[in-house]
Amino acid sequence: MRTLPTDQNSIAFCRELLAGRVPEEAITFCAYLLAERAAVWWAHECLSHLTELFDGTDQELLARVGDWVGEPDNPRHQAAVSTAAVTPPATPVGWIALAAGWRDNGSAMSATITPALQPLPAAHAVNAGILAGLARVALADRFAVLSAFVEMGIQMAEIEARQSADAY
Repeated sequence: MRTLPTDQNSIAFCRELLAGRVPEEAITFCAYLLAERAAVWWAHECLSHLTELFDGTDQELLARVGDWVGEPDNPRHQAAVSTAAVTPPATPVGWIALAAGWRDNGSAMSATITPALQPLPAAHAVNAGILAGLARVALADRFAVLSAFVEMGIQMAEIEARQSADAY
C-alpha cells in the first residue's frame, strides 16, 4: 500500500481507500485488518463468488479451505490444507490455501519448504489470492465486485470488533 495512514478509524479509512485512486488498496487493508482465520474465511467467501472462473481442481480446493475454516482443529481438514499449502500457488485459490496453511501450521511447514517460500503473514496470501481472483473478473464488472468484497471485509471487521468488545 502506498496510501499513508490517517487518524480515521479503520472502517472509515478502508472506505476512503475504496473511493481513492487505487481502490485495490482497500483489499490489502482488509487482509491485514482481519485476524488471520477471519481473513482466510473472508477470502474464501470472496472467491466463492467467482467459482465459475475456476476449474474443478480449484473448486475442490476452495471447498477444502471452507472445511478448514469451519473446523480448523479437525486433523483431516488440517492435513488437506497443509498438503495444498506446500505447493507454490498458481491460482487465486492456491493463494488462499497457502494462507490457511501458513496460519494453521506455518512453523511445521518451514522445515519442509524452500527458503523462497517461507511463510509470510497469512494476510499476504489472502491479499494475493483475492486480487488474483479480481484480475479474472471482466473489467466492466471489476469495481463492483471489488466493492462487494471490501464491504464483506468491513462487515467481518465490525463483527470481530463487537465480539472482542463483548468478551471484555
